[in-house]
Amino acid sequence: MHDVRDPLRRVGSDVIDAAGFKFLANVTAIRQLESRGLSASAVTDIVLTHCDTDHVGGLSDFPNARVHLASEEKENLDSGNPRYTRHQFSHGPNWQTYSENDSDFLGLPSRRIDTIADVDIRLVPLFGHTNGHCGVAICDNGASVLHIGDAYYLRDELTNENHPISELATLRADNNQLRMESLDKLRQLISRDGVDLTYFGYHDITELPESVPMLEDVA
Repeated sequence: MHDVRDPLRRVGSDVIDAAGFKFLANVTAIRQLESRGLSASAVTDIVLTHCDTDHVGGLSDFPNARVHLASEEKENLDSGNPRYTRHQFSHGPNWQTYSENDSDFLGLPSRRIDTIADVDIRLVPLFGHTNGHCGVAICDNGASVLHIGDAYYLRDELTNENHPISELATLRADNNQLRMESLDKLRQLISRDGVDLTYFGYHDITELPESVPMLEDVA
């Protein structure tokens, strides 16, 4: 809601114009949770794939939550990398960082997240888009869900190595070689037989459930 109220200071006109951001109060995370009867104080833990502007705007709506991320991403944020917008963190998030690959997620190194809930949640390093970019995995009764963040922008990248969106992904990558290696890891993972995995990214609207309204419906 802070981004909605003051987008120019919090995000900046250059970023807004370049990305075409829309600031709509009714589709913020906090408003969607409130519509389901949940208050901001009910949110105890937030697990971040990375700290880009379009992924962290709602953090200040949940000031009491612990914010979990890879230590490499926190170091990237603290380094002054210009891709991040400092005002979005001015409330002082309660950071919880993870540096050790201590578990295996379907053949990929992962880091177990310590939350208040009894749920198996892990950070899966998929570095490249940012220096500490990770997927977020949830494992339950043998089934797994993997939010790949921005490891791909469009799902078609998994089957088309020359997709035009790769030009944008290359420009936005802190380390493009690592980005491509991470994308290849995902390709290998989803091509394996016998893997019960649901996966999705952040930017491809074709992956959204039919129940989610499109931008033109809510603007």
